[in-house]
Amino acid sequence: MPTIAPAFADVTSSDSALRRFLHGLPGVDPVGLEARAASLGTRSIKTTAKAYAIDLAISMIDLTTLEGADTPGKVRALAAKAVHPDPTDRTTPTTAAVCVYPDMVATAKEALAGADVKVASVATAFPAGRAALDVKLADTRDAVAAGADEIDMVIDRGAFLAGGYMKVFEEIRAVKEASGPARLKVIFETGELSTYDNIRRASWLGMMAGADFIKTSTGKVAVNATPANTLLMLEAVRDFRAQTGVQVGVKPAGGIRTSKDAIKFLVLVNETAGEDWLDNHWFRFGASSLLNDLLMQRQKLATGRYSGPDYVTVD
Repeated sequence: MPTIAPAFADVTSSDSALRRFLHGLPGVDPVGLEARAASLGTRSIKTTAKAYAIDLAISMIDLTTLEGADTPGKVRALAAKAVHPDPTDRTTPTTAAVCVYPDMVATAKEALAGADVKVASVATAFPAGRAALDVKLADTRDAVAAGADEIDMVIDRGAFLAGGYMKVFEEIRAVKEASGPARLKVIFETGELSTYDNIRRASWLGMMAGADFIKTSTGKVAVNATPANTLLMLEAVRDFRAQTGVQVGVKPAGGIRTSKDAIKFLVLVNETAGEDWLDNHWFRFGASSLLNDLLMQRQKLATGRYSGPDYVTVD
């Protein structure tokens, strides 16, 4: 199993010790959290800084297709878009990754051969996470064997909300081990966790269990990434590194559709966690429609003209 940081060996030695630690974390002031997120969202980013932010946001996207109707052709087209988001302008950055279901990993890997774009795969009975552990681990191993560079797992929200923290902790550790060399993103589905206190607890639980990234959402529920829940998770990774020296990434997913939204999230990153997280190794956007708006805004900055949605491909 993955090694637990020495600082948390006692905390994770029993269910009761883990519960005491998680419930001993400082409570979240919802009004203060939302006010700070809103305040940071009013920062104005102009001209060269805006151009830099748009390119940075493009480079942080996990270009995603997670539909029952996914086909090899659709995945290959998505991979081509990830490598050359704007075929008319080869200075456009590549996206960080293409994210697909496990059965499409081999197709994505082949399509991205030689490109600096990762293949991410959802696993562990995404999006509900309602499956036996052996099924989740097999799902993960199959994705890694097919070539996945990253695994996006979902936690058992039912177990978490019922107070089964140790069950969730051990499941994350087992998936981390099954992921082998692949980086592990742990999805909390924050819209189902009910409270900000639960999001803070889930963040620490995931990091202590070995998450390489903590991720807000699957994008499959009504409430996904918000500035407030992402701010809270950024505070958690900042504080975790201060305590352990271990850096963990953050991935807001679902509901981020415009360049303006993306830039607001980048301001949150810079002002909360700091510049060390302003890199696609440590921050990602789980989005697809976002890329089209970023490309349109990028062209407008370059040419002074707004091209409209027909300029970019429809995913």
